[in-house]
Amino acid sequence: MTANLILEDVYTAYDKADVLEGVSLEARSGEITCLLGSNGAGKTTTIRSILGLTPPRAGNIKFNDAALTGMATHRIVGLGMSCIPEGRKVFPKLTTEENLRLGAYQQTDEKVIQQRIAEVYEIFPRLEERRDQLAGTMSGGEQAMVSIGRGLMSAPKMLLIDEPSLGLSPLYVKENFKIIQRINERGITVFLVEQNVRQTLAIAHRGYVLSKGRVVAAGTPEELRANEEVHAAYFG
Repeated sequence: MTANLILEDVYTAYDKADVLEGVSLEARSGEITCLLGSNGAGKTTTIRSILGLTPPRAGNIKFNDAALTGMATHRIVGLGMSCIPEGRKVFPKLTTEENLRLGAYQQTDEKVIQQRIAEVYEIFPRLEERRDQLAGTMSGGEQAMVSIGRGLMSAPKMLLIDEPSLGLSPLYVKENFKIIQRINERGITVFLVEQNVRQTLAIAHRGYVLSKGRVVAAGTPEELRANEEVHAAYFG
């Protein structure tokens, strides 16, 4: 299962003002690659560019051998990419299991859907206990599990995860990062967008730091921790 993602000199604009300015990065198959940066750095715009929601005005994006530039979002998802959006965004008036089923909307074989639901419950036993509970009545941490589980229902090659620690208690943040690591160990490539630098670098294989729409640092977690600018900004 390969899942290489490459961005080459990507420029993305809103209302003619560039948010991303020449972003180049690579998420390698089988690894957790992180994109770090403060609010407004362009992290979510990077995800929107990859998924074709806000198409870049210049540059190239490739997933395996496919050129994503100009491709419709549903076709990009069909290539094996799944996104866990910022803020979880569960369907509050649907049950846990109904939310999960929505993640398998491209799958028509009920046996396959049941098998994938069973795999999600294996990762998140708490969700099986709450399979008939309305997602809107669950805690923030449980909703995060529903969101990740729904993302896994398409059997993705790559998961794009946007700010998984946002709004969660420290206990759930720690649990979420362990879960992301376990998902990666199952063979799913992860592109993780985060502000929580310490937790992210503890599980990532490689990372990039984004500032004002530009990549200002790249390397292994050890290299990023040793980078003076990164250390001053995040560990000072």
